[in-house]
Amino acid sequence: MAGSFGAESTTDEVLAGVDLSGKRILVTGVSAGLGVETARVLAAHGAQVVGAARDLGKARRATEVVLADAKNGGGLELVELDLASLKSVRACADALVAAGRPFDLVICNAGVMACPKGMTADGFETQFGTNHLGHFVLVNRIATLFKPGSRLVNLSSSGHRFSDVNLDDPNFEHTEYTEFGAYGRSKTANVLFAVEFDRRHKDKGVRATAVHPGGIQTELGRYMTPEVIAAMMKSIEEANAKSGGANEFSWKTIPQGAATTIWAGVVAPAEEVAGKFCEDCHVAALVDDASFRGGVRSYALDPDNAKALWAKSEEMVGERF
Repeated sequence: MAGSFGAESTTDEVLAGVDLSGKRILVTGVSAGLGVETARVLAAHGAQVVGAARDLGKARRATEVVLADAKNGGGLELVELDLASLKSVRACADALVAAGRPFDLVICNAGVMACPKGMTADGFETQFGTNHLGHFVLVNRIATLFKPGSRLVNLSSSGHRFSDVNLDDPNFEHTEYTEFGAYGRSKTANVLFAVEFDRRHKDKGVRATAVHPGGIQTELGRYMTPEVIAAMMKSIEEANAKSGGANEFSWKTIPQGAATTIWAGVVAPAEEVAGKFCEDCHVAALVDDASFRGGVRSYALDPDNAKALWAKSEEMVGERF
C-alpha cells in the first residue's frame, strides 16, 4: 500500500479506505493552499484537526471546505499562531499543553518563501526564523503531547538543495542575502530538525520525517515575480534534461502536493520514513549531483549537522529542550 503512490497521486487517493476516527492532528498554516487541503482530507476521514494560523479570520473563511467535508466525527478547531513571533508561538504551545489533549500527528506546514530580506519580531532572518525556529519552539514545547506511535512531519522542499544551513551566520549579518539562498537554508533546517527530533524521540515511539510537496502554485510564492518564476522553471527544466528526465516542468495540483505529507504522516510505515526526506510519495534517494533535480542532499540528513543545528537553535531562541 505504502509503495503504490507517486507524483500524481492525490490526498484522496492516498487516504482511500483509511479511517482516522479518534485521531487528533495538528496542522500549521491552515489559511491557504496545502494546509487547507491537508486539514480537509484528514477531517474527511474522521480526524479531529487542530489548525493553526496567524490570521484566524482568513483561516475561518479558508477552512469552510474542511467543515463541509468532515465525516465520521471529523472536525476542525482553530488556534492562533504567528511563527514569526516567539511570544505567539509560546502562547500557542502553552495553551495546547494546558489543554492536555495529545496528538497522533503534527504537521509543520506553514512557511514563507523567497521573501525580501527582513527580520522576525525576535530579530531572526525572516525565512529561517519563521520556517525553522518558530516550528522548532512550537514542536519542542508540545513534545509531551506526542502519543507513543505518533509522528512529526516537517514540510521542507526541493529548495533545500539551494544551500546548507550556515550556523556561523544564520541571520545574514556577514554574508550576502539572496531570497532563494535564505529559503534553502530554512528548508534544509526543516529536514535536519526532523532528523534530530526523530533521534531524540524514537525510543518513546515518536518518529519524524520531512517532505517535499512538489512544485505547486499557492500563496507561498506570493513574493515571486513572473521573471523569477520563469527563471526557476528554466533552471529546473535544464536540470531535468541533464539528468535524463522530462524537459518540461509541470506544476502539481494542491491535492497532489499535499499527498506526500499525508502519505508520510499516515500511510507509510513509520520505520520506512523516519529520519528521512520524502518526495512524490516515496523516500527520496541520496543525491549530491547538483545537476540532478530529484533526491535529497547528504548535508540535509547528516546527523552531526542536525545536532549542531539543534544546539544553535536552542542558543538563538534562549531555550533548552
